[in-house]
Amino acid sequence: MESMFRGTTICAVKKDGKTVVCGDGQVTMSQSVIFKNNAVKVRRLYNDKVVIGFAGSVADAFSLSERFEQMLNKYAGNLMKSAVELASLWRMDKALRKLEAMMIVADKNQLLMVSGMGDVIEPDDEICAIGSGGNYALAAAKALKQNTDLSAREIAEKALTIAGDICVFTNHHLTIEEV
Repeated sequence: MESMFRGTTICAVKKDGKTVVCGDGQVTMSQSVIFKNNAVKVRRLYNDKVVIGFAGSVADAFSLSERFEQMLNKYAGNLMKSAVELASLWRMDKALRKLEAMMIVADKNQLLMVSGMGDVIEPDDEICAIGSGGNYALAAAKALKQNTDLSAREIAEKALTIAGDICVFTNHHLTIEEV
């Protein structure tokens, strides 16, 4: 039995000058044990100017968010530079390379997805989602953004709710941050 704790679903939407990052609160061990329902996987960094959401192994995600915060401090809050430097470090460092997590990072200007493969992706449609329910949340957010007049916050919240209805690793206890 795998004993790694895992975080689940994060969705981010940028619309009308607002960027919202929304995450559920479920932490699962193995394939069936729900250990926690109200975990916070979305938080603010760098004097509340940056929002980060993470999915994957919880310990790994916390380690990466700490490293990302160090990069933000080193590069005076430059989101892209900090994300690229973290991705480079993540890919090159032998210890970090084994970390199993993904992150969504955002400030008032940019929305990025960062992976352990060294990827830093700025989505064309200003929507991204990660984690076990990420594909469900992404599909829902794309449909809602294209076919409604909902705000970024409403789209992200509804997308996570839909993912929670479909994915057993995603719940409805949401943390929502906006920049």
